[in-house]
Amino acid sequence: MTLPVLVLAGSRDGAQDPLARLGKVAHKALLPVAGRPMIDRVLETLSRTPDIGPVHVSIEAPEALETLDRIFTCLPTAKGPSGSVALALDHLGTPLLITTADHPLLQSLWITEFLRAAQSTPSDLAVGIALRHVIERDVPGTRRTYISLRDMRFSGCNLFLLRTPEARAIITLWQKLERDRKHPLKMARTLGLTILLRALLGRLDSQTLTARIHALTGATVTLVPIDHGRAAVDVDKSQDLALVESLLAQAP
Repeated sequence: MTLPVLVLAGSRDGAQDPLARLGKVAHKALLPVAGRPMIDRVLETLSRTPDIGPVHVSIEAPEALETLDRIFTCLPTAKGPSGSVALALDHLGTPLLITTADHPLLQSLWITEFLRAAQSTPSDLAVGIALRHVIERDVPGTRRTYISLRDMRFSGCNLFLLRTPEARAIITLWQKLERDRKHPLKMARTLGLTILLRALLGRLDSQTLTARIHALTGATVTLVPIDHGRAAVDVDKSQDLALVESLLAQAP
C-alpha cells in the first residue's frame, strides 16, 4: 500500500507574486533555491520517501511545471488552500498526505517520523508542528510565526495527514474560517466566544482547542510534534529564501 500525496502549489498572483518576481520565474513554485526550483526539491524528497505516492500537485498553471523531470499529476486549485484541499479530496479521497511547494528543506526522515506518529493516533486529521524550543535549538536566531497556547508554543511544518473521510468536516470548517478571516465577529460566532476569550487571555490550551474542533465537526484532530526545527522553515518571503539557502549550504 502506498499513501497518495498532495503538494499545494497554488499562487493567486502567478508571475506577479513577489517571490516569482524576485526569482524572475513564471510561478512562485519555481523560485530558484540554491540553483534549483523549490518545488523540485520537494518532489525529489517525496520520490525518495518509502511507501508514499502517487504525487499530485495542486496548481493553477500546470504548464509552469512542464520543464520538471519528475513524475506527478496536476490537479486544479480552488479559492484558497482549504478549497484546493477540498477539491483534491473529491479526486483522491483519504488517507492523504499533504505538504506544500514552498518547503524546500523537506526531508524524508521528517515525513516518515511524522507518519509513524500520526498513524499511531486515533485522529481523523494529524497536523505536524514544531515546538518553539526545538526550532530555536535547530535554527538559532530565526523569526517564525508562532501559535501560542497555554501548554505550548509552536509553528506549523506544512505536513498534514488526512486519515479518514471524517477529516473533510475539518476542511469544511477551515474553508469557513478562511472565508471569514476579515470578519472577526463571524469567526467568533463560528468558534465560540469562550474560545476566543481564552485565546486572547492566554488561557487556551491544545486540549480545549482540539475538543472544540471536535464539537464543531464531529472529527478529531491531533497536533503531532516533529523533533526537527528546520521542518518549520518554509519560503514565504525573501528573508526566508536567504535563511533556507544558508541552511542548505551548511547541510552535508
